[in-house]
Amino acid sequence: MFHYTKEVSMSVKEASEKVEAALKEESFGVLWNLDLAGKLEEKGLDFNEEVVILEVCNPKEAKKVLEQSMLVSYFLPCKISIYTENGTTKVGMAKPSKLIELVDNEELKNIALDIEERLIACIEKV
Repeated sequence: MFHYTKEVSMSVKEASEKVEAALKEESFGVLWNLDLAGKLEEKGLDFNEEVVILEVCNPKEAKKVLEQSMLVSYFLPCKISIYTENGTTKVGMAKPSKLIELVDNEELKNIALDIEERLIACIEKV
């Protein structure tokens, strides 16, 4: 699968706060917190689910991968999505290991796997 997704028994707001706290412990910062559902409503579009997208980055890791290949900038920052679907709150992300497969570089694959494991650990704390 290209993604990792976990169902949680809390609101999107609560899950978002817990993810942000876990990310901080792993030295990931939230660069942007986008209330996508709110933006859609702001533009006059009805949308019945909640969707919050966190754009997250660890500066040291970003520098490391960018020094290997600037193509990786297409995947940065990493995104964690917190949303509702049919009354269930979910937290998930595209797996960095799957995205990095598009760049042919073995060292980057290892770095991406490490980042992926750390981000999954953050999601698991929710």
